[in-house]
Amino acid sequence: MYDLHYWPTPNGKKVTILLEELGVPYNVVPMNIGRGDQFTPAALKISPNNRMPALVDTSPADGGEPIGVFESGAIMMYLAEKEGRFWPQTVRGKYEVAQWVMWQMANQGPKTGERGHFGRLGPEHGDQAYANKRFTDEVHRLYGVLNNRLYDRRYLAGDDYSIADMISYPWTVSWKLQGIDLNEFRYFKRWFEELSDRPGVQRGLAVTAGPSEDPSTVSPEEQARRRALLYNQRARPAPENGLLTI
Repeated sequence: MYDLHYWPTPNGKKVTILLEELGVPYNVVPMNIGRGDQFTPAALKISPNNRMPALVDTSPADGGEPIGVFESGAIMMYLAEKEGRFWPQTVRGKYEVAQWVMWQMANQGPKTGERGHFGRLGPEHGDQAYANKRFTDEVHRLYGVLNNRLYDRRYLAGDDYSIADMISYPWTVSWKLQGIDLNEFRYFKRWFEELSDRPGVQRGLAVTAGPSEDPSTVSPEEQARRRALLYNQRARPAPENGLLTI
């Protein structure tokens, strides 16, 4: 059984799409990132970067103790390799997929996330014109990367649907809010529409983590606690009793 520590964001939905496409049983463990669940000692034990998603495989292939995996790309590689689907293990096929998984993790996700962050800031945070232009342009460039990749192949890694496609898709669902005109990227549009029609993708996108929170029920004190916890984070101190060698 897989325990998926999850909140319904694009990073979480990458993994639920794969799990639904695989058709394997899994258990959703809600990790409310707006409340700060990712900072609890239990969460940090499996996700030391205090982010979600994180996966615990309670029945690993080696028959040993449960295996915890953090970072969505690593989780998807782990699942696809273990289940033997959506990630070929030949040298050429493996790295054709792996490079696009890395592209998504290093480029598409972070740059699209920064665009959303700076676009949401109010005037009390100062002039964000440069940041908004920079990341809007970068997101547009990345759609172009996808479009050019897909002009002569059905999927990102070639003829076969893979985790490269699944990991990239959720960050494109909000293309309209990102200021993208799909008609400008016709090869991407064809790929996007095909994936959007897949039942596994639809089920993965629909996975929730319990009822949504009513903001009006959150006290001012709790709001202040969350702001202090979530924003402008700096390094957490390491425990005093760690292993030191001199």
